[in-house]
Amino acid sequence: MAKTYGDWLKEQREAKGWSQQELADAAVMSRSLITAIETGRRYPSEADAKRLDQALGTGDVLTTFRPNQVTGGVADWFEKAQEFEQQAVMIREFGLSYVPGFLQTEAYATVVIDAGYPRESEEERHKTVVTRLKRSELLEDPVTPAVWALLDEAVIRRPMGGHAVMADQLEHIIRLAESGRIRVNVLEFGTTPHPLLDGMTTLMWFEDQPPIAYAEGIRTGKIHDSPAMVEEIQGAYDLALSEALPLQQSLALLRAVAEEYRKHD
Repeated sequence: MAKTYGDWLKEQREAKGWSQQELADAAVMSRSLITAIETGRRYPSEADAKRLDQALGTGDVLTTFRPNQVTGGVADWFEKAQEFEQQAVMIREFGLSYVPGFLQTEAYATVVIDAGYPRESEEERHKTVVTRLKRSELLEDPVTPAVWALLDEAVIRRPMGGHAVMADQLEHIIRLAESGRIRVNVLEFGTTPHPLLDGMTTLMWFEDQPPIAYAEGIRTGKIHDSPAMVEEIQGAYDLALSEALPLQQSLALLRAVAEEYRKHD
């Protein structure tokens, strides 16, 4: 059987007599990311792969044959956040206007990306869609990362791409939640105003490094790693979550809205 990328990395590490932690230290990475790459749950960024090559003395093999390579397709301000997303053991998302990226169906993602301005070329839009769909691969692991999605009701009511696209999208979220892979809560219209209304927010926790927060607005995104700021954003998330519908009621609302969309297919 041909070796996978992760198998080959593990083989090179063990040939040097290193533990995962020793390789992580040499490559200036977290041990959890080394574990994830070796087991095939994650893939390294180009910068990560270069550091692994340098640490292991493997030339540029790990960089050249890095899996899931997609040139472009990610906004400059999101590149580092995407790297963290691949390493996280727990992710909490707040969707204010759109379904969070790695929960999007292909049709929904295409509509969101096509709505961008200025409009990209067809080739660039295709790269962006492919990259976004590859982000969903982190859900292929049945356990890690644990994902919690808090959705403003506007996300499920705005008919992005039409009724069929929205029905498929909501049913995708319902399936993920019913399988236990994610938890989802809907923040209904009419709830108390809260700080998260400022924009899209993501909180990420890791096995062996402090948590971070990522906030995104119009053509901008910022990673917050200050413990005080992360705690403040976590508090805002918890406050909003306390106002949201419980899981089963949220699923009932998602089903009802999906059925409404189906009636208008």
